[in-house]
Amino acid sequence: MSDLIVVGYDDAFKAEEVRLKLLKMQKEYLVDLEDAVVAVKKADGKIKLSQMYHLAASGAIGGGFWGALIGLIFMMPVLGAVVGAASGAAAGALSDVGIDDDFMKKLAETLTPGSSVLFVLIRKMTADKVLDELKGTGGKVLQTSLSHDDEEKLKQALAAAKAGA
Repeated sequence: MSDLIVVGYDDAFKAEEVRLKLLKMQKEYLVDLEDAVVAVKKADGKIKLSQMYHLAASGAIGGGFWGALIGLIFMMPVLGAVVGAASGAAAGALSDVGIDDDFMKKLAETLTPGSSVLFVLIRKMTADKVLDELKGTGGKVLQTSLSHDDEEKLKQALAAAKAGA
């Protein structure tokens, strides 16, 4: 089962910076991310979500491949690729994987303009190494599905980072 962690930042760019750290840690096999989304509340009050995966693009690629393959059978590979890519992109755009978009937008609406939120869905992690890497990033834990002990460790790591800065 995955754990949800939501951390808010006063800076509009800090959540993206921390997400990049998490992606680096994923390449080092310290954390296994299911999803990581950054929400920024702009000065005009609008919410912008930056998804980790672009489902429309991957759907278009997969659909184009299968469309071309089926098109070869009917001697129309270009038409098959075009139809497959269009239907794949539409299916990708309509699907939602990971953290619910409505949940993220509703939570981000409560923020002050110019701030950001990092939503992370973690399958598994090496907690002590991940917490060491997150020191110095600051932020406030807004919501989590971690155990009380693990949530407290995360809060202490973030607080220690603020005190050391």
